[in-house]
Amino acid sequence: VLHRLREEGLSPSAEADPVTLVRRLHFDLTGLPPAPGVAERFAASGDREAAYNELVDQLLASDHYGERMAIYWLDLVRFADTVGYHGDQDHNISPFRDYVIDAFNRNLPFDQFTREQLAGDLLENPTVDQRVATGYNRLLQTSHEGGVQPKEYLAIYAADRMRNLSGVWMGGTLGCAQCHDHKYDPYTARDFYAMSAFFADVDEAQHFKSGTNSLPTKRAPEIEVLSRRDRELLAKLEATQPRDAKVEEQIRAVKARKRLTMVTQSIEPRITRVLPRGNWLDDSGEVVEPAIPAFLGALDTGDRRANRLDLANWLVDPQDGSGGLTARVFANRLWYLFFGEGLSASLDDFGGQGVPPVHPELLDNLAVAFVEGDWDVKQMVKLLVTSRTYRQGSVATEKMLELDPENRLLARQSRYRLPAEIVRDNALAIGGLLNSDVGGASVKPYQPEGYYRHLNFPPRKYEQDTGERQYRRSVYVHWQRQFLHPVMKAMDAPSREECTAKRPRSNTPNAALVLLNDPSFVAAARGFAERITESGGANAREQLDYAYRVALSRPPDDDERAILSGLFVAARDEAGGGEQGVLAAWTAVARALLNCAEFNTRN
Repeated sequence: VLHRLREEGLSPSAEADPVTLVRRLHFDLTGLPPAPGVAERFAASGDREAAYNELVDQLLASDHYGERMAIYWLDLVRFADTVGYHGDQDHNISPFRDYVIDAFNRNLPFDQFTREQLAGDLLENPTVDQRVATGYNRLLQTSHEGGVQPKEYLAIYAADRMRNLSGVWMGGTLGCAQCHDHKYDPYTARDFYAMSAFFADVDEAQHFKSGTNSLPTKRAPEIEVLSRRDRELLAKLEATQPRDAKVEEQIRAVKARKRLTMVTQSIEPRITRVLPRGNWLDDSGEVVEPAIPAFLGALDTGDRRANRLDLANWLVDPQDGSGGLTARVFANRLWYLFFGEGLSASLDDFGGQGVPPVHPELLDNLAVAFVEGDWDVKQMVKLLVTSRTYRQGSVATEKMLELDPENRLLARQSRYRLPAEIVRDNALAIGGLLNSDVGGASVKPYQPEGYYRHLNFPPRKYEQDTGERQYRRSVYVHWQRQFLHPVMKAMDAPSREECTAKRPRSNTPNAALVLLNDPSFVAAARGFAERITESGGANAREQLDYAYRVALSRPPDDDERAILSGLFVAARDEAGGGEQGVLAAWTAVARALLNCAEFNTRN
């Protein structure tokens, strides 16, 4: 990076100030704001380098790291709580989300993470978690609408799966070869159908007969499971010497948390043909066996039919498979997560139409480091966030804006609004409302009355959760594909009908109105106001300082102090003074802080 900058006549930015670094690390690695005092302690540390590395290790060890990383993976694999098509009924899949969170927290090597999702059921003596992981193969949109043609939808499912598989692991557009040979890349239509044949053994036709309009719908095969944490807790409780009534009650409570989840079950493979022009009614095409794209070689399985596990192994084999490509794709996406853009801006297309990487040698080195590091994701993350490039300030000079307005040369860090889930979590955390439990069933926070009025088969009314459940982290929010939660939608979260490697970042009045008026954000502001009055100090000046330290990890400057002090006085007087007037005034100040750009921006 430094060499390229010098070639272009640019210099790297100085290291970001301690507050910016601490907040950047917290949002990037956990998706949550730093606790009050963390930035001050970091700034006061005698050995800044040691303190920085210690903070990185601490955040990587947090359970919230897995939640942050899962948000992106769930975008890629198009995880949702509903079927998508027709009535968009709920289906049972939330344990898969918990598996993903757990996998990142346990630092499951990425090659094994791949095998378990694509073919966990084909591993020797698969564990419960490995069976749950195969829910990946069931995440696509499905339908059992009356009159549906199973043959047509099996073809639709196969095409959906090829788009996702090639996009997630290969950074490829194999889906373009569904009806004809690819126009720009060496994929052929035969490659498309031969790759889809790997999944011809996935039992996914049962729902055509057993699917219902109930909520959730039936999507056999399904299994009933406890999360890994609950299984460990249950084993500990059941191993207690004598078990008293309290322990027995705890055991019953844990067992009651069992959930159904869709899994993959291997059956006799369906016959796979090349469909001329993608026409599912045309059976004249040749029968194909499972095979990787011809231009990438061939799998050697002897006389045995290749299966999904062979495919998964090929995807992560750097010697005889496409492991090098897989590593490049994932390394590029990690760079995107921590720098705002990939080294190649084409996160989902490494083919002929993709954008070449700005620093190709760097991407090569990262991919090699990932493979040689045994696919250790946390090690890669630490490598990136401890780099000099990551730690730069994000303020652009006039020269930077003139020569590199999009920051492709990395002479500075990037500034951008936080992802939708983190915007909401940030507000709830500052408001003292966030329920930080890890894992569990999907939750339904407030959303406007009547938002589901067009959802039929069956008609339904949104029943929001109450109490602490409505304030759980946003990674657990119910994901309705046809009617995405309004907060998520306003902040550019995807509906997850397809693989999303890069979310758009818009700046709209709708987003501003949601931040200001959504009841969850209003409740967060009121909760923040209560924190300010209870813990902020003896007078308004101390309380405003406290509010800034909690919300933005710094004290206010003179202009900010004058503006917000004026807002406080005006709001207090309008509310009539007294204790309630003071609380109303601090709520107004809190709403202002929760809506300022600095609060919702990753710098």
